Amino acid sequence: MRTLEQIKQASLITAIKTPYLASGEIDLATYDFLVEQQISAGVDGIVVGGTTGEGQLMNWEEHLMLIAHSVNKYSEQLVIVGNTGSNNTREAVKATEYGFASGMDAALQINPYYGRTSIAGVLEHFKRVLAIGPAFIYNVAGRTGQDLTPDIIEPLAEHENFIGVKECDGNERINHYEQQGIACWSGNDDEAHDARHTYKAHGVISVTSNLIPGLYRQLMDTKNDELNSSLQPLMNWLFCEPNPIAINTALMMTGAVKPVFRLPYVPLNELQQAQGVTLINQLDDVAVVGGSKATPLNLDNTIILP
Repeated sequence: MRTLEQIKQASLITAIKTPYLASGEIDLATYDFLVEQQISAGVDGIVVGGTTGEGQLMNWEEHLMLIAHSVNKYSEQLVIVGNTGSNNTREAVKATEYGFASGMDAALQINPYYGRTSIAGVLEHFKRVLAIGPAFIYNVAGRTGQDLTPDIIEPLAEHENFIGVKECDGNERINHYEQQGIACWSGNDDEAHDARHTYKAHGVISVTSNLIPGLYRQLMDTKNDELNSSLQPLMNWLFCEPNPIAINTALMMTGAVKPVFRLPYVPLNELQQAQGVTLINQLDDVAVVGGSKATPLNLDNTIILP
């Protein structure tokens, strides 16, 4: 396992997509292809079973298997972050213990959502999971309904296992934290270039890098306003519906993964797909995971599973 300081050097972490077979099982061969594309492009780490990886649609057996598989095959090349958070503290603790037993470098921990709790409860929840091992705290109020404000994060940052924050509240918040020495990774792909180069964020935990890891590597490595501006329409399109609907559709349209959805996710509609085809096909084939020109999905061949 890596030290906290080694983990903090990871500027580009991909929230990796989980592909499926027609049977509905996880497609490990395609998963390995996706991860190897990330390695080839110079990505530093992956989040396994995050929102983009549809951890919310997995049972814990699948979820923990995928973390263990990732550690076993890729821990030498990548920082392996297991999404072992839950709105159930007991489940988060158990999953996090299993994840570290499997050898993951760090956990991604979210605050309790839907059922929600008091600030005192949030703090206690995080203290319990931080006690197990190194963790990124994930602040995404649009999904949890509760913003992790600085009065919550700053005390947690003193914990020995606190790595930093995946922050979706924007670059002013990131700037505030980084000035205090609290490491931040942008959770907003469209803001991440400026977060990195203007507001000194440590990096990004990205959805877009599933599709264009090499170009996103460039965005993190060097200030490039022209490249960042040119990719904004694609990044905006990837969030035209709640994530991971568009990234799923995109990777299917390029042929990178089989056209299999787990409900409640379904493909983008025809107009949205056409917009994505245009944006993707403006890029060099080599830059795009899947490599071939994107084409709209044939809905007769698309499988939507419960």
